[in-house]
Amino acid sequence: MRVRFRVAIAALLLLVPACSAGSTATVGGGESTLAVGFSAEPKNFDFTTTDGAAIPQALLYNVYEGLVKLDGSGRIVPLLAKSWTISPDRLTYDFRLHEGVTFAGGAPFTAEDVKFSIERVQTEWTVSLKSAMDVVDHVEVVEPTHARVVLTRPSNSWLFSMAGRVGAMFSRTGVSDLANKPVGTGPYLVAGRRRGEEIVLRENPGYRGEKPAYDTVHLKYYPDPTALNNALLSNGIDVISAIAAPDSIPQFEADERFDVSQGTTNGEVVLAFNNARPPLDDVRVRRALTMAIDREALLATAMAGRGTLIGSMVPPTDPWYEDLSGFHPHDPERARALLAEAGATDLNLRLRIPNLPYAMSSAQVVTSQLAEVGVRVTIEPLDFPAVWLQRVFTDHDYDLSIIQHVEARDITTFGDPDYYWGYDNPRVRELLTEADTGTPEQRIARMREVARTITADAAACWLFLFPNVVAAKKEVTGLVRNQVSESFDLTGLGSAG
Repeated sequence: MRVRFRVAIAALLLLVPACSAGSTATVGGGESTLAVGFSAEPKNFDFTTTDGAAIPQALLYNVYEGLVKLDGSGRIVPLLAKSWTISPDRLTYDFRLHEGVTFAGGAPFTAEDVKFSIERVQTEWTVSLKSAMDVVDHVEVVEPTHARVVLTRPSNSWLFSMAGRVGAMFSRTGVSDLANKPVGTGPYLVAGRRRGEEIVLRENPGYRGEKPAYDTVHLKYYPDPTALNNALLSNGIDVISAIAAPDSIPQFEADERFDVSQGTTNGEVVLAFNNARPPLDDVRVRRALTMAIDREALLATAMAGRGTLIGSMVPPTDPWYEDLSGFHPHDPERARALLAEAGATDLNLRLRIPNLPYAMSSAQVVTSQLAEVGVRVTIEPLDFPAVWLQRVFTDHDYDLSIIQHVEARDITTFGDPDYYWGYDNPRVRELLTEADTGTPEQRIARMREVARTITADAAACWLFLFPNVVAAKKEVTGLVRNQVSESFDLTGLGSAG
């Protein structure tokens, strides 16, 4: 989930001061500096205990590295591991590590750090993604450059998870203050932060690999989408990481100073139902609400038509994708009949949403369309991330919500009855287990069945897939079209200037 955090308190300035928002970016001007604008700011730097996508967006692959990573097309490729082998029974992974790798500060990276990092996910992490390591039986240090990971059962998803934040490698001497002092092996160091304004990354002088194209990168945060757009138009930044106000896209497309690309993301924008709470524990009510919403009209109104209708928790870049957007067609009459059949003809529901642009605009359309079938909805905006994460995600105190889920292959959350949407279907759990342990062909078949099952159950209403619309000065090269990982990966960027 995207994180927004706005605090502008000079006293909270951490580490060394950096330039202020609105400073002149210098792409192509002879100085190796880049400024990228974002709408959601990390609450802190510790993604082991803090949910949300903003922290890995800033730090993963840039400051922290894993044994493997996802490239721009979603393939798993080597990073700190130069190669790996998998045993015939698919239980044992042998990773051969690069030599001469050091953490920021100089500590060497070895197989002992691999063991430490993986075991720490199991024992110290508190975010829900830690379950990706449940399948690990133990880790062996064979040699300083050879780590062996043994699983309890074959898993098709484990190595993919290792390309995300749970696979990040940590220094054994660098975890005392992760919220403020990240220590990784990546090409950048966190050099400074002004809360409410920016994070400054600078080149890691001890990095083993190719020098990044930009010595200094300013990650600047603008909760207001108009301010974010104006920052690029006025030369305050060089790149908008993802345009939050789609109706503003044509102004960048028409301006010869900029390139605009549109691809897909992993960000399913979901009207979440609290499946564990009446009347939403009745599948007829959930289907009725789903059929009451004209998702094509919502996409046109809330996102200027940008984005993709998907119908389930699967983006087009996943191997088991199929278009299920027509599974529950817009049918207000059928919705009224289902509500009557369920005895739910006088509904008054709370729609608790994060105060983010896409959620605010979508909520207005959802409320209006549900009113047409007799459902009264009260919108309650909650400050994001802190208040929304506590009341909706942690306390499950909501009827409806609208949120973008950006984690890769997060359809597996529907196998967790304790997850905030309270969906409990034993068959889905069985299918997910069979998909994870089966052959590649079985995996795809089972995952498609999971998608169809949760769609048939209207476990949520998938409004649309958020587009990856990036606007940048023409001098900036290497920006990926589809956002397939959790990282805004700076390592592939270049300059044509």
